[in-house]
Amino acid sequence: MKKLISLVILGALLMLAPAQTVQAAIGDTLLKVGTTGSEVVQVQTKLNSLGYNAGKVDGIFGSNTQGAVKAFQSAQSLSSDGVVGPITGNRLNTLYATKVSQKSNTQSLQEKANAIISTGKKYIGIPYLWGGTSPGTGFDCSGYVQYVFAQNGISLPRVSRDQYKVGTSVDFNNLQPGDLVFFSFAKNGIIDHDGIYVGNGQFINSSSSKGVTIYDLGPYWKSVYVGAKSVL
Repeated sequence: MKKLISLVILGALLMLAPAQTVQAAIGDTLLKVGTTGSEVVQVQTKLNSLGYNAGKVDGIFGSNTQGAVKAFQSAQSLSSDGVVGPITGNRLNTLYATKVSQKSNTQSLQEKANAIISTGKKYIGIPYLWGGTSPGTGFDCSGYVQYVFAQNGISLPRVSRDQYKVGTSVDFNNLQPGDLVFFSFAKNGIIDHDGIYVGNGQFINSSSSKGVTIYDLGPYWKSVYVGAKSVL
């Protein structure tokens, strides 16, 4: 009897407990002109993020949202009916997720580059030493580059010629902070110097005349420039 009473009380409590709200995903239901709610907010947010002007994110599926949906559908070679059903919803979800992921990766790369440059600048003024690989004694060019990247968890070969063999090639006009820049003083294509691009047409390196310092990529350095690599 006591067991039966306990079950009845438990059932009553479950019936009185507030239902947990579950937000529907885009594509689960048809969304069209006149629809309102959180799903419309999702659609408007994602369309705006992907460059399709849905107007104000207000949760009201009006003419602006419909126009943005049609433009999105047309660009994706879908039926341009202005209605968000399973196919349009899934495509919208996929492209938005891809963009968010790419943005996250870009931010991560920027953070790594900023950390590398910050580390590199700590050693400005450390003297040049042929074969040097530490701030305690001094650096040569590749020893400096190797040390700075190692402090940020990235392993590079010891000498500049071998450092040039790793990573992805970067065009001079697309240099990004954190890229490695390589030079040939003899102008014969054989790498004998490198540094780290810091942005604004400048790079930081350990030079035989000034130790760790920042130079402009001016006429002289451009005349001995060979290429650049991204290792991030």
